[in-house]
Amino acid sequence: MRIGKEVIKFAVHDGRELGTFFFWRSLDTGASHISKIEEKLMKRVTGIGGVFFKAKDPEKLRAWYQQHLGLEPDAYGGVTFKCPESEAEREAAQTAWCLFPSDTKYFEPSSSAFMINYRVENLAELLEQLRSEGVTVDEKMGDYDYGRFGWIMDPEGNRIELWEPKN
Repeated sequence: MRIGKEVIKFAVHDGRELGTFFFWRSLDTGASHISKIEEKLMKRVTGIGGVFFKAKDPEKLRAWYQQHLGLEPDAYGGVTFKCPESEAEREAAQTAWCLFPSDTKYFEPSSSAFMINYRVENLAELLEQLRSEGVTVDEKMGDYDYGRFGWIMDPEGNRIELWEPKN
């Protein structure tokens, strides 16, 4: 059997390149086959670049987060969390993105449409420290295969989830 071979690229209707394929056709029978060599789908989102939310009093709320959670603002008033240096730390530094039904009770007593989860160390000690500083701390804690959770409220009524990952 004689075979004609060629490498071709396919594109979808909107012009995005799907990948490189190997195409062969029998010159005797006309039968053909396509095999994918390389897939080239464009990534649209690759991670979380930032969290932004409105505050009634940004300066006061920024000071609260600095005092109680240790978030040190930069010259622009934001905080940058640096990527961990070691491969093991980078593996553990996941960021979750989850949607909840509009009637969820999980964010209560907050009426905010969002809740931010912060990774912490020594959750129990941190919650005790926050209590002593007058921060509203939820009495319940969650203990799961992937870590321990506690919850606090900021002065503007936003529920904050604190997560101590399992090592």
